[in-house]
Amino acid sequence: MAFQLSSVVPWGRNLAEYREMFLLRDADLQQQIAGFGDGPASFNHQVTMAGGHVTSFDPIYQFSREQLAQRIEEVRAVVMQQMAENAGNYVWDRIPSLEALEAVRMAAMRDFLEDYEQGRAEKRYICHSLPERVPFPDGSFDIGLSSHFLLLYTTLGYDFHIAAITEMLRVCKEVRIFPLCDLDSNASEMIDAVIDRFSQTHSVEIRKTGYEFQKGADRLLRIRQKA
Repeated sequence: MAFQLSSVVPWGRNLAEYREMFLLRDADLQQQIAGFGDGPASFNHQVTMAGGHVTSFDPIYQFSREQLAQRIEEVRAVVMQQMAENAGNYVWDRIPSLEALEAVRMAAMRDFLEDYEQGRAEKRYICHSLPERVPFPDGSFDIGLSSHFLLLYTTLGYDFHIAAITEMLRVCKEVRIFPLCDLDSNASEMIDAVIDRFSQTHSVEIRKTGYEFQKGADRLLRIRQKA
């Protein structure tokens, strides 16, 4: 079945959030980075403006700027209503209110939209769905990032996640996945199995981050090629 625009729920995060979620240091941001499932995040644009190199992969990049802008407006009120209904599942410290959250997310997505056409022309935004083969040679990227996708949507099944992470590791020397819980803030049911699988061939560790917006979502999984 073709990927439909009506299934897209745009929700963009910014560079500051990526830095905290993935424990990205200044030196990391100077490396070749691949972002999987980046969606309408402003991360790519902000890093590019600072002289860095990010390639973002997401199936939504098949759509035009106008289509994505319209979809953002279509779902904006619905998403905020859902956030209000589930406000107890979140930590309201860095982002103190629903109004502040909407402002942060909309600012990130507007930044993304401003960069989108140029980024697509420069092949910084590439339409792609894991676990399909990434159109790059082995080891093309130093760091691969997956934000709020892998291990979060446990209904996709173990085989999907193993195949997706395996493909990320083919093109990336290191993979970081955040967070390590499901949509209900419970520890991901497949994390132990994923760690067991990749510990056989890679260096694997769980690290606590300084970022927690969804309650319990404050850890990342780091998988690296063994020296």
